[in-house]
Amino acid sequence: MDCERFARISKQRMEAQEQPLVSIVTPIYNGEEYLRQCIESVLAQTYENWDYVLVNNCSTDRTLDIAQEYAARDARIRVHSNERFAPIIENHNIAVRQISPQSKYCKVVFADDLLFPQCLKEMVKIAEEHPSVGIIGAYALNGEEVVWDGLPYPSTVVSGRELCRNTLLGGPYVFGTPTSLLIRSDLIRTRSSFYNESNLHADYEVCFDVLQNVDFGFVHQVLVYSRRRAGSNDTIARSLGSHGLGSLETLVNYGHIYLSDDEYKARLRKRTSMYYGQLAKNFLRLQGEGFWEYHRTKLAKLGMPLSRARLTGAVLREILESLSRPLQAVDGVLHWWPRMFSRSHKTQRGSD
Repeated sequence: MDCERFARISKQRMEAQEQPLVSIVTPIYNGEEYLRQCIESVLAQTYENWDYVLVNNCSTDRTLDIAQEYAARDARIRVHSNERFAPIIENHNIAVRQISPQSKYCKVVFADDLLFPQCLKEMVKIAEEHPSVGIIGAYALNGEEVVWDGLPYPSTVVSGRELCRNTLLGGPYVFGTPTSLLIRSDLIRTRSSFYNESNLHADYEVCFDVLQNVDFGFVHQVLVYSRRRAGSNDTIARSLGSHGLGSLETLVNYGHIYLSDDEYKARLRKRTSMYYGQLAKNFLRLQGEGFWEYHRTKLAKLGMPLSRARLTGAVLREILESLSRPLQAVDGVLHWWPRMFSRSHKTQRGSD
C-alpha cells in the first residue's frame, strides 16, 4: 500500500506541475472573522498548481496572525504586509501586483468570500480551451441568491466587445465581482495600475478596459460564495450611493468605444436621468454634506457639474410619485425617520 500511495502522490505532483500556475491573492483589512474559511476554501481546491498571497492592509485584529499561521504550514502561501494603510482600490492594486512572474492566471478572492472546490479547475479549463479569452466568470452564491446570470446556456465564450456593448445598453450584468473572475496574468502585468483607484467601482470599469481586445469566458456553475459585511467596498459604495455614479462614469469613459454616437447619446440621457432620480431619493433622505461633496467632486471630474435645476426637478417628481403611492411613502418614512432622528440627536449632543 505504501508503494501504491507513493506512486499516486508522485503522479498527482507531476500532473500539478503540468498545470498552468494560478496566483491567488486576498487583500485584507481586519478580516479575521471569515479569513480561515477563505483560506481553507483555497486549500480545498481540486486544482493543485497555485500559489497564494495574503495582503494584510495594516489590520488591527488577528488577521496577520491567522495569515502567518497558514503561511508557516503551507509553502504555497505567503504574506505581504503593507507599510502603510492603503484605500480599498489601491490595496486591490497592491494585491494583484504580488502575483508570481510565472503565473498564467490570477484569481482574486476577498477575505469575506470563499471558493467552491471545483472553482479553479473549471475556470482554467475554459481559459485553456479558448486562448482568446482574457476574463472568465461564473455564477456566485450571494447569501442564498444565485447571481451573475444572464448569458444563455450553454455558451461559454462570447465576444468581449459585444458583451460590453450589450451591458452598456442595459443588458444583463455578468462580470460579477473580483472573487467571481479569473484573469489572465499578462493582462494585469501590462497595466501599471490594473484598477482605476479614483473609481470605487473599478472592478466593473476594468472589464470594459480589458475586453476591448479579448473574449469573455463563462462557467455555468456556482463556483464562489460571497457575503457582505460592514467596511467592505460594497457597503461603503452603498453609503455613498455611488453605484449609479459608477455606471455613469463607465458609460462616459467607454461608451464611445462600444456604442455608436446615437446609441451613446440615448444611453447617456437615460443613465443621467436615472442617476438624478437616485440623487433625489437621497436628498429626501437628508444625506449629509459628505455624500454631496463626493458626488459634486466626481461629477466635476466627468465634466458634468451637479445641476441644481435637474436635481430640483427630480426631487419634485419623486415627491409626486410618493404621493401617488401613500402606503409605500409611509413605509419609507417609518424606515428612515429613526435614522434621521438618531443623526439629529447626535448632532445636537455634539454641539452641547
